[in-house]
Parts: sequence; structure tokens; C-alpha cells
Amino acid sequence: MNGIHDMGGMHGMGPIVPEPNEPVFHARWEGRLFALRRAVGAWGRWNIDAVRHAVERVPAPEHLQASYYARQYLGFVRLLAERGLVTREEIERGIAEPGSARLTPRLQAGQVPAMVAAGAPTRRERIAERFQVGQRVRARNQHPSGHTRLPRYVRGRTGAIVRVHGTFVFPDTNAHFLGEHPQPLYAVRFGARELWGEAADARDSVTLDLWEAYLQPAE
Repeated sequence: MNGIHDMGGMHGMGPIVPEPNEPVFHARWEGRLFALRRAVGAWGRWNIDAVRHAVERVPAPEHLQASYYARQYLGFVRLLAERGLVTREEIERGIAEPGSARLTPRLQAGQVPAMVAAGAPTRRERIAERFQVGQRVRARNQHPSGHTRLPRYVRGRTGAIVRVHGTFVFPDTNAHFLGEHPQPLYAVRFGARELWGEAADARDSVTLDLWEAYLQPAE
């Protein structure tokens, strides 16, 4: 979907200023949110792409004012209600409805280190690739209403395949619980001038990981 989360190439956002020695969490509540998301996620009511899509749907004014973990919190609360784990009324009151179902935690403390280390791999059994390394391709100029990992600034632009990663879950369907529909994933390099025009340095480029459905042969 097109939204404020897709900032690549937008003007007026200011420079990116890395924080020296940035801590994992800036405040204790961020660590608590990290833990809550994984504890609740162990029930399997959503997947990583659904989480990303929930954050994308945070309204633009809130999105721009919120920190990274604040946006994650807003998306988390949305998912809790949408997936039937709590009601909006329970969220507003901060207490459960009398007689509401109590779920036994799926994730125990001793399981956490291994779970965090393992992550959630999305590589799947290989499907034959349509494109090969060195081939010129064009990113499709499409504007889906749902989740996508195809940035706006690259749509309609031409680049070259520099690596074939293998076959991975397709986020555009997975985010909406429509199935994994795995497909080949490619690293595609775009010249800076192809993206930004003649004012860009000809020596610069951007490399993006793009699924096969996002690409077509360059004419």
C-alpha cells in the first residue's frame, strides 16, 4: 500500500543521523513490548508480514510523531483486536471482560533464548527462477491497496539482477492470511541516476531484494 511508511526518495524528511553506541532499548517499556509481542505471537495468530502491515496502517500524523517502538506498539494493539485476542473495549479499560477466555501461555521463559535466536525463517523449497544474474529487469509500476515490499521510488525503474537468493514466502499474500505463495527472490541493483535523475552521482546505486512478481523483463 502507499503510505507514509514508504519514505524512500521523499523530500523534506531530514538527514539520517546514526546514534553512536545506540542501546538495544532506549526505555524499559520498549523491552516489555518486545517481550509481549513475542509471547503473544507464539499463539500463531499472525505472521511477520501481518505485523508489518499493521504498522503501515498507523495514521500518518501518529506515524510521523512516534518512535520506532511506539509505532510497533500501535500496530500490536491493532492486531490484538483484529485477531480476536482482546476487544477494543478491553484495550481502552485495561482490564479483561468478566468471564473472557484465559489462554495458557504458549511460550515459557526457558524457551525464549532459542526462539529469539532461531527467528522465523521464510525460505521455502526452491522454485525455478524466471530471471538470472546479469539480466535486466523492470520493477512493475503497481499500487496495491494491501501490503507490499515493492517501494514506490523503484516502481517502473530498470535494474539488473545481481543475485538469486532462492525461494521465500511472498509477503503480499502472507500479510493478509491468503497463503505463503513462495516465489523466487532476487537482489536487483538500480543505478542512482535511473532512480533520481541526472543530478545523482553516476557511481552510486541502490540494491533491493525483490520478489519475482514485482519484476518483468526490461524492454
